[in-house]
Amino acid sequence: MEVQGLHHVSSITKDIGQNLQFYRDVLGLRLVKKTVNQDDPSMYHLFYADAKGSPGTDLTFFPMPYAGATRRGVPDIAPLSLTVRDEASLEYWKERLPSPKEGLFIGRRALFFTDPDGLPLVLVAAPDGGESHPWEKSPVPVDHQVRGLGAPLLQVREARKTRQVLEEVLGLHRQGLGRIEGPEGAFSVEVFSPADARQWGVLLLELPHAPRLMLGRGGVHHLAFAIRDEEYEGWVERLTAFGLSHSGPVDRFWFRSIYFREPGGLLFELATLGPGFTRDEAEDELGERLVLPPFLENRREAIEKALPPFPAGR
Repeated sequence: MEVQGLHHVSSITKDIGQNLQFYRDVLGLRLVKKTVNQDDPSMYHLFYADAKGSPGTDLTFFPMPYAGATRRGVPDIAPLSLTVRDEASLEYWKERLPSPKEGLFIGRRALFFTDPDGLPLVLVAAPDGGESHPWEKSPVPVDHQVRGLGAPLLQVREARKTRQVLEEVLGLHRQGLGRIEGPEGAFSVEVFSPADARQWGVLLLELPHAPRLMLGRGGVHHLAFAIRDEEYEGWVERLTAFGLSHSGPVDRFWFRSIYFREPGGLLFELATLGPGFTRDEAEDELGERLVLPPFLENRREAIEKALPPFPAGR
């Protein structure tokens, strides 16, 4: 068994309105699911993705109004990279984004920038990105829309055991070294890819003397890898066999999950490719209303009363 690439990345934001304005109205992603944090239903959980809510295109956010700013350090998952079709798209984004910095991201031309919470992001030209599903109502033209997630950078103090998990547990393949040249300088990273070359993997950077991360707004909570639905139970057994403490099976309704923290301190999730976000909403209605998984539906009235007001008209 091996992971099928990336599924989603979940981060922390301070302000829902600001988050919507940036990811939907500036980056042009579709809000495909407006729901709650299933572990704390007093908090929203927002999912942005392509037109279909495809695994591997999904950025999710937990709004925490009182969260302080993230103090960067290790273990960290940053920057997050997003792919666009080609370098012509990067020219479009140079004019659209607030003060992007040009650079290189593992040999590809890229634009470096941050979201309103300070989360580091990179737009990467990826003409070999495979199939995409543009959103016709996006403010961004079809040819220049974000196509999905690229490789995130994993930063740890000691890379050996993290590398072992990526290769021996998750089945990623080490491709050698790549180079990032951006606002933080130039440095080499290890590149790991899934067997399917059309899918993106991860990058790994060892920073033995970095301070410890203090997670807050603008920080990544966890990274989810995609797994086949029929292999879900096998992954529970696999993590146990490798001696990794994990959550056991967790049913998120739109996908099934397993959570574990790798030895370097990063929180990983394994999430099934199905059944998907159209399980309870038609594709043309995704993200238009507050939806709850069935096991929370009987608490809807109390949940809606506890949630802060959602930005008007959104």
